[in-house]
Amino acid sequence: MTLTRAAVLAASLAVACSAAQAETFNIQTSFNAGDFSTQYLTDTWLPKIKERTQGRITITLTPNGSVVPAKDTPEAVASGVLDGDFTSVNYFSGREPAYAIMGDLISGYDTPEQMLGFCREGGGEAIMQKAVDTIAAGDVQMVACGPYSKEALPARVPIRTFQDLAGKKIRSPEGLAAAVFKAAGASPVSIPFSEVYGALEKGIVDAADASAYVNNSITGLHDVAPYPLFPGIHSIPSMQFTINKKKWDALSPADQATLKQWWYDAMYAMAAEVDKQDKERAARDEAGGKIHVINWAQKDRDQLRKVAFEQWEVFAKKSPLATEALAANMAYMTKIGLFKQQ
Repeated sequence: MTLTRAAVLAASLAVACSAAQAETFNIQTSFNAGDFSTQYLTDTWLPKIKERTQGRITITLTPNGSVVPAKDTPEAVASGVLDGDFTSVNYFSGREPAYAIMGDLISGYDTPEQMLGFCREGGGEAIMQKAVDTIAAGDVQMVACGPYSKEALPARVPIRTFQDLAGKKIRSPEGLAAAVFKAAGASPVSIPFSEVYGALEKGIVDAADASAYVNNSITGLHDVAPYPLFPGIHSIPSMQFTINKKKWDALSPADQATLKQWWYDAMYAMAAEVDKQDKERAARDEAGGKIHVINWAQKDRDQLRKVAFEQWEVFAKKSPLATEALAANMAYMTKIGLFKQQ
């Protein structure tokens, strides 16, 4: 009887300790509420972190701007207003030039998986930690980084070749993307993502740096921009996954490793699913006759990459960390056989 009671007491204490250690992380993303990626993560991957940590960690994702503007997430995570963020680092490129290199090496990598490899194996995480430290003074832990898609380019007019970029007004975030489009002869226009549909519909812009083909399709951009460039010619925007440093340090090493592995597993899986969805929707749209998918020839892609390479070097000179970031990217690209000296 005594042993039984002791066993019950031990089990009760174990449950109580487990409950006390359970942590829900409120993570703000730079995804919009209606995006395919938001729904996919919520339905498929949020339950997995709870399973993998036996209930010790759960994550709640909130959409872009739900708590603070996306550009302010590092400070919000540092102060504890957010437990973490899952954000495109292009939002921070005006604050530390290295983010322009790390956020999206325009026309550099061919696939999201290559950039995920750079973050995980090529020193990307360490550079991203240095970058966030310039904003958050050591109060934010960089857990992981990398992209989940290669963006398509929805256009309201045909842009069939590199030469067709000349004179086109293209919605683009400020920084490296805008510099590349400008160097290629286009006119970059900085407008909020929420205004992209209206800008395309009214002809304020001819094309827009927006999102993955599936996201553009779901949000109706192809209704007003029926000449999407796919596969994309330019952008593979990288995300960061951060946690407040005090909350990170409070986790066990095993749970820290699990959280990092979970994020990379989710991103690789989402990259594969988005690629599948992109291709299926592009084929369906092309067959329907109302949307005309444009796939650039390799010679046109090479021309854009040459222009982009020149802008990489320009941005790398803007800070010591940007120089380090480009050197690390080029070393990894060389290692995987992607980079060739222009």
